[in-house]
Amino acid sequence: MKFEKVRWGIIGCGDVTEKKSGPAFQKVENSELVAVMRRTGELAKDYAERHGVPKWYDDADALINDPEVDVVYIATPPSSHKEYTLKAAQAGKPVYVEKPMARNFDESNEMVAACKEAGVPLYVAYYRRAQERFLKIKELLDENRIGELRFVSSTQYQVAREDVKDPGNLPWRVQPEAA
Repeated sequence: MKFEKVRWGIIGCGDVTEKKSGPAFQKVENSELVAVMRRTGELAKDYAERHGVPKWYDDADALINDPEVDVVYIATPPSSHKEYTLKAAQAGKPVYVEKPMARNFDESNEMVAACKEAGVPLYVAYYRRAQERFLKIKELLDENRIGELRFVSSTQYQVAREDVKDPGNLPWRVQPEAA
């Protein structure tokens, strides 16, 4: 599968696509963001207008089946990653999916199997491993300069935004059914 110019379609236009991946697709040579999808049409339209994207949808199937979309980037909560990956694979389109890839091992395996069967690549957005701080840690581990790795514990603290202080409006990361 070779493209002269990769034409991207994004499903899910949240924070990660606003400042990182969305604008990057427009800046990379031989890459173009041609369509976006959000469940709320007005928000999809707003995103498309602000980022100069020619098409917007409020239906993922319409974006996946758009003949002008070559590759589908899934930037939704993990609860929908499997569904959209299987649909994109069935449509014969490569998939670039945000991390975490899926909610569990079985879903991940289903996604891999579907893409393999369809003959399309499946990529997971683990870009941070190429950041300098993580490369340095890998170097220290590879050279055994800090000893044998036995355990890793990581905690992230973040001040809650005003719009998510209401328990009924929590981010997907803290909703077990979505994360």
